[in-house]
Amino acid sequence: MRAHHVMTRKVTTVSADTSVRDAANLMLKLRISGLPVVDEDGRLIGMVTEGDFIRRSEIGTQSPHIGWLDYLFGPGKAAADFVREHGRKVGEIMTKSNLVTAPEDLPLEKLVRLMEHNNVKRLPIVRGETLIGIVTRTDLLRAVASLSRDVPDPIADDDHIRDRVIASIEKHEWRLGVTVRDGIVHLSGMIMDERYREAAIVAAENVSGVRLVHDHLCLFGWSFRSPEDEEWAKVG
Repeated sequence: MRAHHVMTRKVTTVSADTSVRDAANLMLKLRISGLPVVDEDGRLIGMVTEGDFIRRSEIGTQSPHIGWLDYLFGPGKAAADFVREHGRKVGEIMTKSNLVTAPEDLPLEKLVRLMEHNNVKRLPIVRGETLIGIVTRTDLLRAVASLSRDVPDPIADDDHIRDRVIASIEKHEWRLGVTVRDGIVHLSGMIMDERYREAAIVAAENVSGVRLVHDHLCLFGWSFRSPEDEEWAKVG
């Protein structure tokens, strides 16, 4: 999948002349954490986010003036901080340099890596310099929800399921016993780290046709009881 498959196309934007107060109220009304800033031609020129409202004179959270910082970074930084903390228009407080954007055909794997690397919650999608959409964490959540629906498997008999589970597990170089009965997978064997237990279960759960996974794994002599094991213990 690519960016254009999951992006929100109707993007709420503001202009550089929008007041800081109006932008803040719009974000609160829509319950969003950021807004793209565009010019009259729809070109992306900046982003205003929650982080731009942390240091503001209205709430007394502006940065303290420290003389030696002026010596280190020059008076320009103090001037720039003053504009961001007292500016009345979006264009004065927005992030406008080093904007993180993505083209519409960017694969989702690379898009997510880009969001993680830059620690951003929303990524503008551009065609050239023109904003055409935005991908947020909510869009990714929506994509996962829509694609995770169960789809009937025409070859979901136990033998086929077992073969696919074994292939999925051995892909990670885990050697476990696998049996399948009525779509229920039973895992057995020795694991060297308890975290492998959850990973093996997830690997099996992701195989088409699997209804449930029970593990009977051992960690250095310690065994884990699956819910089925617990029921058998009660019966016994």
